[in-house]
Formats: sequence, structure tokens, C-alpha cells
Amino acid sequence: MAETATEALIGGVVIAAAAGFLLYAGQTTGVSGGDGSYDLRASFRSVDGISVGSEVRLAGVKVGTVTDLSLNPQTFRADTTVAIDSTLSIPEDSAILISQQGLLGGNYVEIVPGGSPFNLEPGGEIVDTQGSVSLLSLLARFVSESGSE
Repeated sequence: MAETATEALIGGVVIAAAAGFLLYAGQTTGVSGGDGSYDLRASFRSVDGISVGSEVRLAGVKVGTVTDLSLNPQTFRADTTVAIDSTLSIPEDSAILISQQGLLGGNYVEIVPGGSPFNLEPGGEIVDTQGSVSLLSLLARFVSESGSE
């Protein structure tokens, strides 16, 4: 009888620890079950270095995450959906771009707010986009231009 109670107690502890790990993983990656965000869309020429779960920042502060990436077969651009914190209102003339955290850092999506008095509605599209810049192609262009002089 005492053996069964001990096994049940250990099983309960294991289940509680697993639930704690899942909750922690959800909070760290930005995945949550609540409605604390709304979606915005954008279409990029290139999204190199970005994946689902990448951070979305405004003024260097995380305000959301990338929730979907897909190739548009008509435009050959990367259609992107980002989930933004519902406490923020993004002006409709804002820009969205892919930035890098330094020379060796990872990429993230940055929102540069505009000055419009009108805000984007949930599900709206940010039209002003700038895709990722390949440092290798910039370096190759620099080297080729330097060698031609």
C-alpha cells in the first residue's frame, strides 16, 4: 500500500515538472495560449535568417514574434505574419525590416513606427518592407568594385 502511494506521488511530481517545462518553453519562445496579440502581414523580397518564432522588435524592445512564413507563388516574395502585443497600436505608415544584431549576431524583424494618426487594424498589412541584406554579397560587391579601379 505504501509502495503504491509513493509511486503515485513520484508520478505526480514528474507530471508537474513536465507541465512546468512546457510553460517555461512557451513563455521563452513567445508562444502563448492567450489573446494578448494581433496579427499583421508583410511581404519581403528576402527573409534570410528569419524563421517562425523570431523576435519582432520596436525600439529594441521585443513586441512580438514571427508566426508564419510562406512563399507567394504569384509574386515570388516571402509572405510573413507577425503577432504583435495587443497593448500596442502600430501607425499605418510604419515600416518593417529585417535587421541584424551585429556582425555575428542573429537576425530579427524590426518595426520602425511612422507618424500617421491612423493605426493598422488586426490582420492589416505593412506595405513598406525591407528584406534581409546579405553581408557576403555586400562584401563581394565591395571587392569587385575595388579591384576594377
